[in-house]
Amino acid sequence: MSDPTYTPPKVWTNEQPSGGKFASINRPVSGATHEKDRPVGKHPLQLYSLATPNGQKATIMLEELLALGHKGAEYDAWLIRINEGDQFSSGFVEANPNSKIPALVDHSVNPPQRVFESGSILLYLAEKFGAFLPEDTAERTETLNWLFWQMASAPYVGGGFGHFYAYAPEKYQYPIDRFTMETKRQLDVLDKTLADRPYIAGKEYTIADMAIFPWYGGLVLGRLYDAAEFLSVSDYKNVIAWAEKIDARPAVERGRRVNKSWGEESEQVLERHDASDLDPKAAANAAE
Repeated sequence: MSDPTYTPPKVWTNEQPSGGKFASINRPVSGATHEKDRPVGKHPLQLYSLATPNGQKATIMLEELLALGHKGAEYDAWLIRINEGDQFSSGFVEANPNSKIPALVDHSVNPPQRVFESGSILLYLAEKFGAFLPEDTAERTETLNWLFWQMASAPYVGGGFGHFYAYAPEKYQYPIDRFTMETKRQLDVLDKTLADRPYIAGKEYTIADMAIFPWYGGLVLGRLYDAAEFLSVSDYKNVIAWAEKIDARPAVERGRRVNKSWGEESEQVLERHDASDLDPKAAANAAE
C-alpha cells in the first residue's frame, strides 16, 4: 500500500506534536528553556555529552590521547540526558548554542574555549595534542576528507534511516527505502575504500576512524537501530573487519562506556571524573 498523500500548507506552522521517540524535545526555535549552571570539574577539559554515536567520538578520542600519555587530556565527562532536555539548559546553550551533544570547554586557555560539533572537537583535540592527524599534507588532507565525509553523511543514517526505521511513530515505505538505499551506498563506499588500506584514511589510525566507527561500525556490529540483518551488513566484509579491529582497542572500549545510561549495568559509566571511574575494581584494589 502506498503512503498517504500529504499536501504541504502554504505556510508551515507547528500546530501538532510530531510524534515519535523525541517528540517532547523537538521544537522549531533555539535557545535555553530553563536556567541551570554548567558544572565544572577539576580537569582542564570539560565534556558535556551522552554516549550516542556522536558523543562516543569525543570520549574515544580523549581516552586514546590518555593512552598515548597525554596527561593534559584528562577530562570530566558530565551526563547530558537529552530526553529530559538537559541540552536546553542555559549553561549548556552557553557551551553550544545549537543544543546538541557533545560540547567541550577547554579551561587550559584563558578565556576558556568552547568547542561544539563532534568533528570540530576531534580536530581541535588532534591539533592541540599533535596526535591522530598526520603531518604530511596529503595524508592530513585525506584524513580531513573522511572526517568531513562522516559529518556530511551521518545525518542520512541518523536523522534519515534511523529515524524512519526505528523511531518514527508510523512506518512508511518511501522514507525507509530512500534512506536505506543511501545508508547501504555509504557502507559500500567504506567497504571499497577499506579493501586496500587498514584504516579509513590510509595506513594510520586517525580521527577519521574515530568519527566513522561509532556510526558505521555500530551498524555492522549490530549496535545501532537493531538493523544489521535488515541492512544485510554481512555484505560489507571489509567494514566488519575494520570495525572489529577498532572495537578491540582498549581506549575505544573505555570511550564507548562514558556517559552511557542504558544497556548492561556493567557497560554504564554515567559520568567520568577520573580514570578509576572506568575501572572501579582496580580503584578498589588500589585503596586496599
